[in-house]
Amino acid sequence: MPVSPNPHRRSETSRRAILDAALQLCAESGYGRLTIEAIAARAGVSKKTIYRWWPSKGTVVLEAIDDVATMVADYPNTGDLAADLRTQLTAVIHLLTPPDRSAVVGLIAEALQDTELAGELRKRLIAPRIAQFKDRMRQAQLSGQLAADANLDIAVDLLYGPLYHRLVYHLGMPDPGELDALIQHTLRAFDEAP
Repeated sequence: MPVSPNPHRRSETSRRAILDAALQLCAESGYGRLTIEAIAARAGVSKKTIYRWWPSKGTVVLEAIDDVATMVADYPNTGDLAADLRTQLTAVIHLLTPPDRSAVVGLIAEALQDTELAGELRKRLIAPRIAQFKDRMRQAQLSGQLAADANLDIAVDLLYGPLYHRLVYHLGMPDPGELDALIQHTLRAFDEAP
């Protein structure tokens, strides 16, 4: 089972070099061609150093994505829910494109075959982001921008499901106009009485 690396046993400089190397190599050649050997060579560390901290390339990439997602995919609160969702969804689209070079897409694909990695992906990356989404949506409910009875689990599916549907079937990510329409239709669905 993947184990989170012990941050007390590693050099932050080496850690950062390894994570940056993994993301750079994914962007250049794709996740499928990524190897621990290539990461080690690019980062200027030994394979042994990487394996001491991470059990697989998937766990290296997961940590690298977690770091990036924390910086670029936060949920803003400007007071305009639609604009904030557009900002956040645009950041997610950026992380998913281009699909053949996206570390996130590669990690998702590998997690479909590796249940331990899938569990780590859910725990470290997906669940915390869903919690952030729900917090932002609750703030919108409190400020009257979203119906108080809106089902936030369904809201997650309605907003993010289309992105992953398009990803899986190679339909391309929504352009800005399509993204705005998705957000507007989703928000309107929660304002309409059943």
